[in-house]
Amino acid sequence: MVQMSQFYDLKAQLGNGKIYDFDQLRGKVVLIVNVASRCGFTPQYKELQYFYEKYGEMGLEILGFPCNQFGNQEPLTDEQISDFTREKFGVTFPILKKIDVNGPDEHPVYHYLKEQKHGVLGFKGIKWNFEKFLIDRNGIVTNRYFSAIPPITFESRIVELLEQPN
Repeated sequence: MVQMSQFYDLKAQLGNGKIYDFDQLRGKVVLIVNVASRCGFTPQYKELQYFYEKYGEMGLEILGFPCNQFGNQEPLTDEQISDFTREKFGVTFPILKKIDVNGPDEHPVYHYLKEQKHGVLGFKGIKWNFEKFLIDRNGIVTNRYFSAIPPITFESRIVELLEQPN
């Protein structure tokens, strides 16, 4: 497993196969979410898109990482995921290539995030779809929100981070 020294060293693949370099996120507030199209939390896409439209120009970036590790709730291909999110929720933020967020094949992005911000009682693993990590303008993972916590409940935290200088 590759260890990254900092957030901006990370890279991932977009659903279309192109490389997404996290270095382009310098100075932005970032919300990273493991997503799935067949999950009870899938309607959170609507709030995520709302944030992207409302705060994108202020420096918010949202990255969705599809994952099929929880109840086979993301059976779609990368292309189907892109079509689904765009058609059903109007998603315009980046949706990356489907990955594993736990286990021996976990993606380096999730390895890094889980090392930086543990869950309840120090649990590192991702428990379910739509777990969220919030990163400040300096690449520091500041918050981790569990699946059942809708994004709208921490909008004030996003605004607070957006208002802080780099």
